[in-house]
Amino acid sequence: MPTAVSPPDKQKVPDLSAQLPKLVPRRRPKASQEPPLNPPPPTPALVAAPSEEELREWRFLKPTRRILSPKDHELFLKSSTNDLVTAFVFTLSDSIQDTTISQVKQRPQDAIIDTLLHMLDEAEQIVAECPPEDTGSRFGNPAFRSFLDKTETKLPEWHSAHLHLPSEPCMQEVQTYLQHSFGNWTRIDYGSGHELNFMLWLLCLNRLHLLPSTTFPHLALIVFPRYVALMRKIQTTYYLEPAGSHGVWGLDDYQFLPFLFGSSQLLHHPHIRPMSIHTQMILEECGKDYLYLDQVSFVNSVKNVDGLRWHSPMLDDISSAKNWEKVDAGMRRMFVAEVLGKLPVMQHFWFGSLVPAVEGMSSEHGDEAGAVHSHVHADGSTHIVGAGGEERKTWDDCCGIKVPSAVGAMGELKRSGQDMGLRRLPFD
Repeated sequence: MPTAVSPPDKQKVPDLSAQLPKLVPRRRPKASQEPPLNPPPPTPALVAAPSEEELREWRFLKPTRRILSPKDHELFLKSSTNDLVTAFVFTLSDSIQDTTISQVKQRPQDAIIDTLLHMLDEAEQIVAECPPEDTGSRFGNPAFRSFLDKTETKLPEWHSAHLHLPSEPCMQEVQTYLQHSFGNWTRIDYGSGHELNFMLWLLCLNRLHLLPSTTFPHLALIVFPRYVALMRKIQTTYYLEPAGSHGVWGLDDYQFLPFLFGSSQLLHHPHIRPMSIHTQMILEECGKDYLYLDQVSFVNSVKNVDGLRWHSPMLDDISSAKNWEKVDAGMRRMFVAEVLGKLPVMQHFWFGSLVPAVEGMSSEHGDEAGAVHSHVHADGSTHIVGAGGEERKTWDDCCGIKVPSAVGAMGELKRSGQDMGLRRLPFD
C-alpha cells in the first residue's frame, strides 16, 4: 500500500499578497471648478412678443436693408434687435440639448408645424416645375430665377390661406424673410445670410404668437431640417454658388446652423465624440437623428476629393476637440462673430417692424433703393450697381471671379459619366 504524501509545510510558502499593488477602480477626473478659457457667449433673455392688443394697433413695415455702412453695423451690434436675434437662435438651440430627431417626432405636434412643412413641400414641388437649363456649366443655373419668380407668386397664398396672417401689411412684412431665405435672384447664390432669413421668418411668426416656445424643439429638429433638405435640393438642381468663397468659415459652402443646433444635440452624448465624424458607420447610423452628423455626411458626398482633412480642414480641426461642450461654445462664438458680426453678411439683413432697425441707421432710397446690387466690401467701401440698361452688372464684376459650387462640380462630373466611386486624394 503506497505511503500518503504529506502536504507541504505552509510555513515554507511565501506570502506575496502584501507585495501586490492595491487595485483601485479608475475614476473620472472631477470637473474643473475654474471657468473655461473660451466660454460661450451668454444667451440674452428672449423678450416677450407684443401683446394681442398691441398687435391689433401695430404698424407693419415692408422690410428694407438698413446696414449700408460700418457705422450702421456698429449700431446694430449694440442694439436690442441684435439681442433678440441671438436670443431666438440660442434658445432654439438650448431647447434641443441632448435630444434626437426621433424623440421630437414622438412628441405631440402643433398644427402649425404641419402647415410650415406643407409650405416647404410646395416649394419643393416648384423646383420640379422649373427644371434646370442644360448649360454644361458648374456655375449657377439661370432656371433658379424662374423658381424664385414662381415662389414669389405663391407667398401671399401661403401666408394668408395657410398661416392666416391678419392683414396685407403683415403679410408683406413676414413673407419678405421667407422670400429671401431661398437665395439671391441676381447672383444665383446662397449662404449663411439667406439661412438667417429663414430664422427671421420663424422669429416673426413667434412675435405674432403663431410659434410659442412649446414649438421650439419641433422648429429646430423638424421644420429646420426640412428647410435644409429643400435647400440641398435647390443647391444640387441649380448649382447655387456659395455666397462667399467656401462659405463664411469653411465649415460648409452653404449652411451653418446645422452645426450649431447639432452640437447642442450631442452636448453630453455617452459615446459619440467630436472625432466620431471620421467614422463612416456612425455617420450612416446616427445621421438621421443628429444634424451635425447628417451635415458632415452631406459635405462628404458633394466633394470630389475624399477626406475632411482635404476638403473641409476646419471641420477636421474641430473634430479634435475634447468634448461637445467645447464645440457648442465655439459654434455660438462663431455665430456671434462670423454671422451677426460680419458686415458682408449683415449687409443683406432685412429690417421691418417685428425685427426693427436702430435709430440713426441709413435708409435705402434714391439710387440705392433701385439698385440691383449694393455690396459693402471688407474695407467698408460700398459698391452699388444700378437697375437700368447697361448699368446692370453681375456679382463677379463687383467682387472678382465667380466661385463654383462643389455641388456644381460634382454634378457635372456625374453628368459627364465619370465614375465617382473611388475619389482620389489631391496628391495622388
